Amino acid sequence: MNQSTTYQDSSSRKLVILGAAESGIGAALLAKQQGYEVFVSDGGTIKDIYKQELAIHQIPFEESQHSMNLVLAADEIVKSPGIPEKAEIMKQVRAKGIQVISEIEFAYRYSKNSKIIAITGSNGKSTTTALTYDIFKRAGLDVAMVGNIGVSYAKQVATAPTEYYVIEISSFQLDDIIEFKPHVAILLNITPDHLDRYDYKMENYAASKFRIAMNQTGGDYFVYCQDDPVIMEHLETKPIISKLIPFTIMEPLKEGGYIENDQLNIQLNDGMGSEIVSMYDLALKGKHNLYNSMAAGIAGRTMNIRNEKVRESLVNFKSLEHRMEYVSTVRGVAFINDSKATNVNSLWFALESMETSVVLIMGGVDKGNDYSAVVELVREKVKAIVCIGIDNTPIHNALEKYVPTMVDTLSMQEAVNTAFKLASKADVVLLSPACASFDLFKNYEDRGRQFKEAVKEL
Repeated sequence: MNQSTTYQDSSSRKLVILGAAESGIGAALLAKQQGYEVFVSDGGTIKDIYKQELAIHQIPFEESQHSMNLVLAADEIVKSPGIPEKAEIMKQVRAKGIQVISEIEFAYRYSKNSKIIAITGSNGKSTTTALTYDIFKRAGLDVAMVGNIGVSYAKQVATAPTEYYVIEISSFQLDDIIEFKPHVAILLNITPDHLDRYDYKMENYAASKFRIAMNQTGGDYFVYCQDDPVIMEHLETKPIISKLIPFTIMEPLKEGGYIENDQLNIQLNDGMGSEIVSMYDLALKGKHNLYNSMAAGIAGRTMNIRNEKVRESLVNFKSLEHRMEYVSTVRGVAFINDSKATNVNSLWFALESMETSVVLIMGGVDKGNDYSAVVELVREKVKAIVCIGIDNTPIHNALEKYVPTMVDTLSMQEAVNTAFKLASKADVVLLSPACASFDLFKNYEDRGRQFKEAVKEL
């Protein structure tokens, strides 16, 4: 299908793209296709694979610098979500009054005829996005999974447009939208994360997340967790005009997702019945995945996907790499890779889902973590902590008194070998770092892959 349309006579407009990773390259390809005069500028080095794409499409670019005379000559700028407003380049751009948008906004400009399901939250975004995509795919819909997971939204629109887009979106991407409007907006939860980008104010971070619904109208859906106090507080003060569909594990609802008699129910007053599946049959275990499963199921039902297809997906879905990913069982000890857990809340969710004793591998670049939220779960479920990182002092200070054993290691192989020695039959060795990975690894994927390699060598 071809639904791209030229926007504001783009052929005479200069578009500068700041940042040349997945989203920046996608925006560049779409802009070139739409006839913009495009220039890509990255203050760091650009990966070879991305440089090749730019060269093939004859898109000029620079790396390891920003030529401000070219940047400030732009009619419009697409900014990488990784560039903070306090960066010097952004101060100059804002002073010049140039319109700045995110790649999400730019891609939306050329895909307004599609149905868009957008998913945000502090935790569970990737799993819920993949699960929603799986439901749509099984139902035979023409759908793509884009955003922070897989290919960028703009690249998909440029190269293989679809009727449905399931998009994982961060608060940083939402900060630079203007018209972006999903038909279904899902807000999973709001817990402290990235507060350094929001003046260390929780209300600023929450307001950023709620931007996902700011352009919605009465014919759209806002799907949200009724059990999240920050979401509920924000809803009270800043009402939303789209159709509100809550989900909860606390009580039955007249409309929304809920658990009753151990059954996951979705009631949308569409005559399709509410009972979907036993919570014990869900492929994804743990309380947090009850929420993720309800959110994805509601998204499916808003598109009139039959209960049987929703159930089929929720029962058979395979979890994503690095997100509570089962790796192997060695001599009775199970190994789970949750390398994507880069904050304390993700670690809480991981521990909450554990049903046996845990040897926990955690650590990395501490973002000023407050570990008090996991103290009770650590005391209850963790028999040993294996720290992996350059500086494990914050973990020692916060958790050492709650576990019988805590060991420091400096490589993934050492961490896995140590954890295996500390584990007994039927225990779980869980990699759930609660920290960023940049001290010893390229990124969380590299950390997760090294974990899996070390497990294979046991």
